[in-house]
Amino acid sequence: MNRTRAVVLILSASFVSMAPGEQLTCKVHTWWAEFHEQNMQRRNPCETVLNVDNVGKLALKWSYTIGKHVYSSPAVANGVVYVGSGNHNVYALDAETGTRLWQYTTGSHVYSSPAVANGVVYVGSSDHNVYAFDAKTGDRLWYYTTGGDVYSSPAVADGVVYVGSGDRHVYALKADTGAKLWRFATGGGIGSSPAVSNGVVYVGSKDRNVYALNAATGAKLWNYPTGNWVYPSSPAVANGMVYVGSEDDSVYALDASTGAKLWSFGARDGVASSPAVADGVVYVGSNDSNLYALNARTGAKLWGYLTDRQVESSPAVANGVVYVSSIDGGIYALNADTGGVLWSSVTGYVSSPVVANGVLYIGSYDGKIYAFGLK
Repeated sequence: MNRTRAVVLILSASFVSMAPGEQLTCKVHTWWAEFHEQNMQRRNPCETVLNVDNVGKLALKWSYTIGKHVYSSPAVANGVVYVGSGNHNVYALDAETGTRLWQYTTGSHVYSSPAVANGVVYVGSSDHNVYAFDAKTGDRLWYYTTGGDVYSSPAVADGVVYVGSGDRHVYALKADTGAKLWRFATGGGIGSSPAVSNGVVYVGSKDRNVYALNAATGAKLWNYPTGNWVYPSSPAVANGMVYVGSEDDSVYALDASTGAKLWSFGARDGVASSPAVADGVVYVGSNDSNLYALNARTGAKLWGYLTDRQVESSPAVANGVVYVSSIDGGIYALNADTGGVLWSSVTGYVSSPVVANGVLYIGSYDGKIYAFGLK
């Protein structure tokens, strides 16, 4: 397995988190503004355009050539697509036309997936920095320097940015200034993207553990040891359970309050993919080339779809359709209930897809960002 590629594909991710008690507003949540869209579950419950009946009619809407591989998963908000690239840049593109609105050059490749909140874009870079940009202009508002590569994709909740670093720490930074609120040390590098739910930060580490941290203080609430790296798989949180993959070939479901294992599912190779959860089902890829659908309560396998190479990408779920890419270069739209193929395309896709307002967005190893919509 190509470990570098697996490490990079954390980013397989973006999401708009909701604070406890916040009501779902589909006017807002038709966006896909953060890796863990919809409370760290990688789903868009407000998508109404694409569905199982018409997704087979997807056609290329536009593509934008960056010229270097795009592992970063796009974020979509307010009619703009934000994405990082291996050429060190962060881009803002018009979601309708693909026209470049601005770009910012960091000191190294940007594998992290951007998060957009309150008019600000947050993203990590392999130059060890976490950046904040004005979403409209691209002006840099602040940056915070960690001690390692920032592959992790930021999560933003209650005015705080949570992100992991290759220096083995999880950071909590003030969203408006970048000031450090706290940091928590693990025993390994962190490529996993934090999930924030009900005042708790969940994140995996290369030290083989899943951690739950108090979001306000960074105090450890619990940790669960797996048999190998939890890197780059990022936790999904739903209905009091935390779902995450490990390089020990397993998918785990843990009690969100205690960290107790509720079930595990054994794949035939490592799980770098970050799970998506929708309608009582966990969708997750494996380096054994499968995308799996598992019963969220029991871990029982509902179906599997076999591609030709590793599925390190993190799936996205919207309106009865699961979207995922594979190292075989293809992106697939599958029936969420049956795993049947509804549509596919091949150009070398490697990032994790997102779906917003009837359009599928994805980055590719061929150095392009693609947008697919209905004819």
